[in-house]
Amino acid sequence: YIIYIMWKIRIPNEIKELKDSPILNCSAGPKNDDLMKWEATLFGPKGTPYDGGVFILDIDFTKEYPLKPPRVLFKTPIYHCNVNSQGAICLDILKDKWSPALTVGQLLLSICSLMSDPNPNDPLVPEIAELLIKNKDVHDAKAREMTFKYANK
Repeated sequence: YIIYIMWKIRIPNEIKELKDSPILNCSAGPKNDDLMKWEATLFGPKGTPYDGGVFILDIDFTKEYPLKPPRVLFKTPIYHCNVNSQGAICLDILKDKWSPALTVGQLLLSICSLMSDPNPNDPLVPEIAELLIKNKDVHDAKAREMTFKYANK
């Protein structure tokens, strides 16, 4: 019962926080008034191969939130060593480093940071990580091409 109460209070508070203090290059909120299913929009960080792209993510909360992290998936295809073709994201705070003190806003900032600074040492897609390490120029060209193809709004 306490867990049920926690998400019932926490999620509306996070909606208000995102409205009152918007995050640069990010937005998020419920889809169709369903507090448990959100959609986020991230603008590709400047100076990265994703610059100019608009990326849509799905955020699904469970009733265990904020004790457990939400499930976050890229809906827009992205060429990134830490995001697979299903949109799953390899990010420590979505796994074992989650803390109930974290908010959706902080999570979105972490995903933006991952877009700026991929982690090839913990890849979901080893081939992309290998290319990033061995030939960043070719990697970035492929990432730009995919951004232009799928995230160009």
